[in-house]
Amino acid sequence: MKRRDILTASVGVIMASAIGVSAFGRPSSASSQSEDGAAARRHDRERRFAETAFGRIAHIDRGKGPAVLFLHGFPLSSFQWRGAIDRLSAHRRCIAPDLMGLGHTEVAPGQSVTPAAQTDMIAAFLDQVGIGRVDLIGNDSGGAVAQLFVTKYPQRVRTLLLTNCSVEIDSSPAALLPVIDLARAGIFPDLWLQPWLQHKDVARSATGLGGMCYSDPAHPTDSALEQYLRPLVASAARKALVNRYALGLTPNPLQGIASLLRACTVPMRIVWGMSDTISSPRNPDYLAGIVPQLAGIRRIDKGKLFFPEEYPDIIAAEARLLFGIKP
Repeated sequence: MKRRDILTASVGVIMASAIGVSAFGRPSSASSQSEDGAAARRHDRERRFAETAFGRIAHIDRGKGPAVLFLHGFPLSSFQWRGAIDRLSAHRRCIAPDLMGLGHTEVAPGQSVTPAAQTDMIAAFLDQVGIGRVDLIGNDSGGAVAQLFVTKYPQRVRTLLLTNCSVEIDSSPAALLPVIDLARAGIFPDLWLQPWLQHKDVARSATGLGGMCYSDPAHPTDSALEQYLRPLVASAARKALVNRYALGLTPNPLQGIASLLRACTVPMRIVWGMSDTISSPRNPDYLAGIVPQLAGIRRIDKGKLFFPEEYPDIIAAEARLLFGIKP
């Protein structure tokens, strides 16, 4: 049997098992679903595009004042930060782009979507929207891009708030290797993302996106799944981009960054979900040992990889603390 066929068969067994379990799982919260439906409609209305050499960068731009830039995880989009933006836009200009290969960003033909390329895209994007310096907040693969950005463009970052993400000694995490294998075979969106979109309860099951990355069994909501996954499976070209995004996470895109972080004078605060089974719970202590301007670590006991979406009050409070904004 070919390796591609083995991968297809094994994922099929997992999906069938999850479908069987989901019928007896907890249903999504009606209030959460309703609120996210309204948030998704607003997100669609407010989405803008910035023309760059890297492509047309989809983004949300809300609020006034010094800019805070949000970088989302994989396979999410700027919609991940809706709650934090709601809470911070009274104090800051909140900018949340969709990274290349994800969300609604339209990538230029032949453009690389590796973390290094994302870093340069962010610089070009900020130039296009007229922003010089930012307070930077990153999660998951967006946190890796944030580390690359602050070390390559330190003059453009006032502060850095990192949540669960890769670090040099944990990049890419072992839990991500099955995704990379499927992407290498060209079938990751077809075998994971498409079924999650078609069977949203499966996406929220223990073996789905929800069980792996969220602590609340009601997450991600139907509206969030539509925002995140629908664009990624819209065409063969978009599926190919998603596979390329995953493949860009190997070999280690953060190799050699420790020495650069040791020289970084940007104040950094870390907020970490300690129930994350993908990124290591040792990562915040590793960062604390190499970052000279650490402004503290906060640990969220129940938080998993994508906890910023579930706990926007915590993200907003930690950001205000780092920015020096009084409650």
